[in-house]
Amino acid sequence: MSLDKIIAVRAAKTIYREGQRAIKVFNEDFSKADILNEALNQARVEDSGLNVPKVLAVTKLEGKWAIVSEFIEGKTLAQLMVEHPSRKAEYIETLVDLQVKMHSCKVPGLNKLKDKMNRKISETKLDATIRYELHTRLESMPKHNKLCHGDFNPSNIIITDDGEAYILDWSHATQGNASADAARTYLLFSIAGDSEAAELYLNLFSKKSDTAKQYIQKWLPIVAASQLVKGNASERELLTKWVDVVEYE
Repeated sequence: MSLDKIIAVRAAKTIYREGQRAIKVFNEDFSKADILNEALNQARVEDSGLNVPKVLAVTKLEGKWAIVSEFIEGKTLAQLMVEHPSRKAEYIETLVDLQVKMHSCKVPGLNKLKDKMNRKISETKLDATIRYELHTRLESMPKHNKLCHGDFNPSNIIITDDGEAYILDWSHATQGNASADAARTYLLFSIAGDSEAAELYLNLFSKKSDTAKQYIQKWLPIVAASQLVKGNASERELLTKWVDVVEYE
């Protein structure tokens, strides 16, 4: 298996292309359980009917764990937004349409979103009172079992030459409340400094999913707190503000 052609470099992982295969190679210290869980998530979502690269193998290369998947030829929505800025609103609408379609699917074998969020809140270094309020708010939210991506952003959507959209990177996939998934996408746009895109996204998702914006926004402190655990120093200040601005009832 050749590891010559790098197509992407991420924190703790590098993605290569070999023919019609994409090979995601993880650093030696990456959790084996998390790698196997990501491959299992992706395999389970394959059965949902969505366009998802199929898992071909989970293996070890030069002592490092790797997930081998189908390579999807095309450009990410993030690339298209840069190349065609005048069509940015159109691409964000494509993102929303795809996310709403995804939320209509159910994948029973996935972990529960609420369980993951509760665990992440507990792992933060937030004040005990704030953690209590976040846990309480989370438990008060309706329990759903919709397919949630957990990192749904333009860089994880590939558009092929014939216009087909494929969803990548299922490492954070859960089943739960779609508005939590939407709140995370809104937060990702905000963290990237694109407040205009964040607001456009939120308005479109609210309209197309028939969900009140206030309800989606109610998830923001919870999602921001769970994101804090990743420990990205450049994001921490903004995320902490999202947690702090909430007026707890």
